Amino acid sequence: MVPAHPTSDAAPAGATLPEGRTVLDARDISRALTRISHEILERNKGPEGLVLLGIPTRGVHLARRVAERIAKVEGAEVPLGTLDITMYRDDLRQHPTRGPQHTLVPPGGVDGKVVVLVDDVLFSGRTVRAALDAVNDLGRPDTVRLAVLVDRGHRELPIRADHVGKNLPSAQSERVMVRLEESDGFDEVRIATASTATPATTGNGVAQ
Repeated sequence: MVPAHPTSDAAPAGATLPEGRTVLDARDISRALTRISHEILERNKGPEGLVLLGIPTRGVHLARRVAERIAKVEGAEVPLGTLDITMYRDDLRQHPTRGPQHTLVPPGGVDGKVVVLVDDVLFSGRTVRAALDAVNDLGRPDTVRLAVLVDRGHRELPIRADHVGKNLPSAQSERVMVRLEESDGFDEVRIATASTATPATTGNGVAQ
């Protein structure tokens, strides 16, 4: 199993939330992840050949939860890893970012596997493009699929998620903030205007 990593961009437990509205609470998130887990299994016709790669930070937590749900249904563990995409981003000069984090490839690698990338928010698509480049450096999967908790639209690249917890129409001026128990002390997805949201806790911690 992938160990939990402390995050520098996480809101502290009990922190005051910004203005805005809650679009997913803890039960909604749990149901969405359960549905995504079943969809992954149905599309793959079982757990054979699956590899889950979580994109830091919160994508790692979500991937771990999906892996736990699949194990509960199938009675077998799915290889689970982390995929840091920091140095593959095409907007490093425009946006400040955290330092590189650890990429953990599960035993068996990704060659010939069905790799499911897991992230919290799909927005411009640039994070996923960077993730595809990172996976390409790890090996040659048979297939790469994408699972996200929230798809908020506004794509800048021709990228689509295969498994979505919630499609959330939003304005580009709004921020979608994902909080998870592992890093923030509670589960919630909230949407707020940019003037009241904190970019450091939006999506992968990068204002995209």
